[in-house]
This record gives sequence, structure tokens and C-alpha cells, in this order.
Amino acid sequence: MQQFAFIIHPIDAKRDVSRKYPIAKYLPENVIEWYIKRRDPIVVAEVVGIKSPTGEEAKGWFIACPLTPRQMTSLPIDFVWDKLEKCGRIAMDLGANILGLGAFTSVVGDGGVTLSKRLPDIAITTGNSYTVATAIEGARSAGELLGHDIATSQVAIVGATGSIGATCAEILARDCAEVVLVGRDAGRLEVVADRIRAGGYRANIKTCTDVATGLKDADIVITVTSAVDAVILPEHIKSGAVVCDVARPRDVSVRVAKEREDVLVIEGGMVQVPGKMRLPKPDRPDSEFSFGFPPGTAYACMSETMMLALDKRFECFTLGKDVTVKQVDEIQVIAKRHGFGLAGFRSFEKQVDPAMIERVLSATRKGPKV
Repeated sequence: MQQFAFIIHPIDAKRDVSRKYPIAKYLPENVIEWYIKRRDPIVVAEVVGIKSPTGEEAKGWFIACPLTPRQMTSLPIDFVWDKLEKCGRIAMDLGANILGLGAFTSVVGDGGVTLSKRLPDIAITTGNSYTVATAIEGARSAGELLGHDIATSQVAIVGATGSIGATCAEILARDCAEVVLVGRDAGRLEVVADRIRAGGYRANIKTCTDVATGLKDADIVITVTSAVDAVILPEHIKSGAVVCDVARPRDVSVRVAKEREDVLVIEGGMVQVPGKMRLPKPDRPDSEFSFGFPPGTAYACMSETMMLALDKRFECFTLGKDVTVKQVDEIQVIAKRHGFGLAGFRSFEKQVDPAMIERVLSATRKGPKV
């Protein structure tokens, strides 16, 4: 039985903290954050029932780091590292051989490099290699449902100078007609663009520092910034477009779900886990922990940690700010070997079904309301 651990944290202080402490729903957000930053990390769930087609089995633990994204970017970085190191110490005490960094914990600082130096006796991965793989697969598959042939489509990558965004752009440049790299720093965008152009891929490469301009003609969008607040608004998106939002917190405003029936926003990286995964709570084994996904499914970053454990690859597979095409290709092979795969789509916490696709197509024919 292979063992792993995975760090999670509250994205929305009021909503997420109130799941454990109901009084939090009545308190101001700054009061909640003041309280939780004084708390130690805790184990919120045991992960059991993971079984590969190879016969290998794994179990693990979800460890909650009591910091929100805003706290991780505003508090002294050493304070944040101390919290994450405590998570790692808990993981090692439980017997985990590999530790996955969830949500903002893979973004803050140097993408786990410092943490791996503080915790040399446990492997660490950000999960970003499989996040890239599933984001691309999900965006392409959803695009096909709306009639977009990748070979003739314009694809925009928001957050293109980041590790996930840049690698998504390079892989998609193999097949699509045009890739627009969107980011705040024009110089860094050009560095990424030049690297992709040097690869001799078929796609035309453009750069843009304005989100609205960059998305104006995009059929498919992958967005993966490290922003704390939404960066994509209803008026930014082309009618009939697919937006794959990999970021946590979300890059796409919730207004899009209310105001744009003619676009499809999917959450990147919802993965079917092999076996019969369950998440019993340590303090109440008869009750299960939920992070909002259907039973038996997980985020791609979680899944990378699980599959590396099943593969006995106790190494820092994806670490730092860079993710290579080679890593993405390799993790896809590992995923296939152990039975991990895309588990359909979700959009703003709802399952995407054929009826939703038909509503988007119908609204597209009518044209945008904004």
C-alpha cells in the first residue's frame, strides 16, 4: 500500500472555514483570517479506496493549511513556508512518501523548491504536469462539443508567462491555427512567444497584455493566472467560446454564468480516480469530506500525487515554476497506466450535461446579450 498526502487550504474564508466552524458564516472575513492564521494545520480527511488496474493500491491524507490565497500573498513568506512545513511534518508522521501542493500552495513563493529543501525526506510535487495535460484535453474536448476544430481555432492562454500557461501554449501550438499569449508583462510574453516560435510549430503566435483584446476572437481559452480576483469578465468572451478555468481561485467571474448563456466555462482538471475512492473524516469516520467534486473524482493536481504514489515515483516530479512538455507527456503515460482519465466537465460547481451544451449552442445562435 503506497502512501501520499496532499495540502489543501480555504479559497473563500467565509464559505470554506464555516464548513468546520459554522460560526464563521456570521463573521467578517478579516476576523476569520485573523483567527485561522493562528491555527495549526490539521488532517481533514483520509483518502482510501484508490486501486490501479495494475493491482497497486494507495491511500493518503488531505492536510488543511489554514491560510487563504490573500494571506499567502500578503503575509511574510517565511510565515507561509512555516505553515507549509508543518503540513509536511504531519504528512511524514503519517507515513506519506510524497506530498502534493494544492491550489495556491503550488503558486506561492518558488513553487515548492524552498519547501523541498526544508523537507528533504519527502518527495514534493505541485501537480502542474497533469494539470496541464487535463486542461488541454478538457479544452479541446469541450471545444469539439461546440463545433470548434482545433486545427482551425484561435486559442488564447491567459497567464501565459506562468509555468502552466506557457506549457499549455507550446503543446497547443502543435495543432491549432493561432495561439494568443495573454499576460501583464510584454517582455516576458515575448520570451515565451520566441521560444514557441523556435519550435517550428504550425500555429501563428501572438502576444497581448490586455485581456479583453486577447480574448476578442478566441474560440478556446485556457486561463491559469495566480490572481486572487477574477480577471475574465462577461464582456471579454467571444460568443460560442469555451473557457477552461484552471486557476484556483477562479479567473472567470461568476457573472459570466449569469450573463453569458452563449459561452461554456469549464473547470480544468476534473479526473476520474481508479478504484472506489472515499474521503472519511478522521474525527467522524461515518462522514465524508467534500471539496465539491462528484464521488470518485479529483483535481488533476491531486491525481498527479496519487498516480506518482501508485507508480512508486517518490521524487519531486513537478517542482518550481517550470513545467516541460516532456513532463506532461510522461505524466500522461503514467495516468493511462494507472487508470486516471478526464471525468467530464463541471461549470461553476454544476455538472456539464448534454442539455447544458445544447443551451449554449442555442444561445450562441441567438448571439451574446452583452
